[in-house]
Amino acid sequence: MAFTAQGVYTALLTPFRDGKVDYEALRRIVEAQIAGHVTGLVPVGTTGESPTLNYEEHQKVIEFVINTAAGRCEIIAGTGANSTEEAIHLTREAKAAGADATLQVTPYYNKPTQEGIYRHFSTVADKVGLPVVLYNVPGRTGVPIATETVARLAKNSNVGAIKEAGGSVDRVSEIHDLCDLPILSGDDSLTLPMMAVGARGIISVASHLIPAELSQMVALAAAGDFKAAGAIHAKYYRLFRDLFIESNPIPVKAAMALTGVIAAEYRLPLCPMSDAHLEVLRNTLKNCGVL
Repeated sequence: MAFTAQGVYTALLTPFRDGKVDYEALRRIVEAQIAGHVTGLVPVGTTGESPTLNYEEHQKVIEFVINTAAGRCEIIAGTGANSTEEAIHLTREAKAAGADATLQVTPYYNKPTQEGIYRHFSTVADKVGLPVVLYNVPGRTGVPIATETVARLAKNSNVGAIKEAGGSVDRVSEIHDLCDLPILSGDDSLTLPMMAVGARGIISVASHLIPAELSQMVALAAAGDFKAAGAIHAKYYRLFRDLFIESNPIPVKAAMALTGVIAAEYRLPLCPMSDAHLEVLRNTLKNCGVL
């Protein structure tokens, strides 16, 4: 399936049970997302707890999602790393499994220069040939992808989009001032503001719980009906906010457990939500009509 870089892509969580990946729960999640008419799925990104999956699990989860989706939606495989060679290896495996694109996070911890960032993404794009979605999330990586670097990378035909998760609507305008690279919001609460200035959709956490509603909101915004889209945003704003009351994906896993879809199980260093935050989240789910 061709990568379109528009609409709602769900940043899939990785469910665990008794310390292992719960593939039956993952199957249910994939089917629910497809039934909600999302554009695509993003396995093993930040929300998928990629740092705690070993290589075998990482590849198996991606293959499982691809096979379960069976061509019914796009798949952006989370195959980024702070080692360029590791990112290339993971991306080649995802391409062989049938992924439509790859989500490549800014190398984290080693804090490369902008030239190093440019060379990293360019090398992955050139050596694998799978459409690359750049992932700007400086709150986690410590280093942003400068807009000038984005513009340089946009000249590469294998760079297909950027996920903007830095909390800045201005960056959407800045990037569009420099190049025509498609932009996807990385923050549910900023989807409409970003789309108002040119973004084409969202890589979403909240869509785990409201895939159809978010798909409708994004479709309305894409058609220019921001009044109707805004009504959906207002209804679910508290959900967008409280799914980040603790580090992602702790709250969305807790929410999905409250709705009975998965077990509230994490791998250290992530751990269950505090009782106080869990009560806030439960109330939000009830107020939004999710629970």
